[in-house]
Amino acid sequence: MKKFLSIFVVSLMLLGLQAVQAQNIQPAWPSKPLRFLVAAPAGSSLDVIARSIGDKLAPRVGQAVVIENIAGGSGTIATNMAAKAAPDGHTFVLSFNGPLAFTQFISKLPYDPTKDLTPVIMTTSQPNVLAVNASLPVKTTQELVTFLRANPAKYNYASVGVGSSSHLAMELFKSEANIFATHIPYNGSPPATFSVAANDTQMIFTIPTIIMPQVKAGKMRALAVSSPKRFSILPDIPTVRESGIKELAKFEALAWNGILVPSATPKDIVQKMNREFDAVLKDEAVRARLTAAGLEVVGGSADYFAKELAAETKKWKAIIQQLGIKQE
Repeated sequence: MKKFLSIFVVSLMLLGLQAVQAQNIQPAWPSKPLRFLVAAPAGSSLDVIARSIGDKLAPRVGQAVVIENIAGGSGTIATNMAAKAAPDGHTFVLSFNGPLAFTQFISKLPYDPTKDLTPVIMTTSQPNVLAVNASLPVKTTQELVTFLRANPAKYNYASVGVGSSSHLAMELFKSEANIFATHIPYNGSPPATFSVAANDTQMIFTIPTIIMPQVKAGKMRALAVSSPKRFSILPDIPTVRESGIKELAKFEALAWNGILVPSATPKDIVQKMNREFDAVLKDEAVRARLTAAGLEVVGGSADYFAKELAAETKKWKAIIQQLGIKQE
């Protein structure tokens, strides 16, 4: 009888343990096609990143990767859709620093980037390029600053949208260099850059991908990059810090991108997603494709992205409040 009772007790304990384990088991990831939201239109640099990743991710995880380009709202529409999606790792967004780190300090958003989203991986980073219309009589950052100080309120600058890194980079530049230019926002980098090439506006800070063809065509002149060190893909272009203007000695305004999921997504799924994405970003063909598009691959852990996102948010919140930047 004692032996029977012992067996019975052990059986109950095993059943209880299995029940607890069953409650903690998360569904396999992925168990269905993946919905990859992109906070930019087709043909954009974000689109290039998403398609480069999607092509390699699908065979790795055994599921289709459906890319949806959702432009508008300076990236906030797609980012909000991801924040409101089911937290199972099957819907994620490739977004950028605007809707993640500083747009919330300029206008009211339908989501809270710090509470409604969980970082998975930082995909790429790149500097903004300071470029001017080729007819402007300047060839260096120092010459541009001197020229604008001598001609206050006479020239305009384009940006890829209110609250974008393109917008904030120029506002920070204006503040630190003590110059003035009128802001003309556009919906995306192509129309903003083309406005400078056509001399409708005279200067811009934006990513290299769209600017460099205009520079090679002789319609624009690249003066500097906004990174602390020279950009490895464009080593001949000096940094803003190298201008010799002491007020710009610490200038930095990077453009970066990353993948995020709803905040309630289980940690084990986030970690598995991070491992898969990081492996894809290390693929030589993917790195070559992104480098050719003027992008510098980052990768790394989810924690690394979370720390970078927190640091960028803190930095730009202070700058936005100091400069009094608001929705126009």
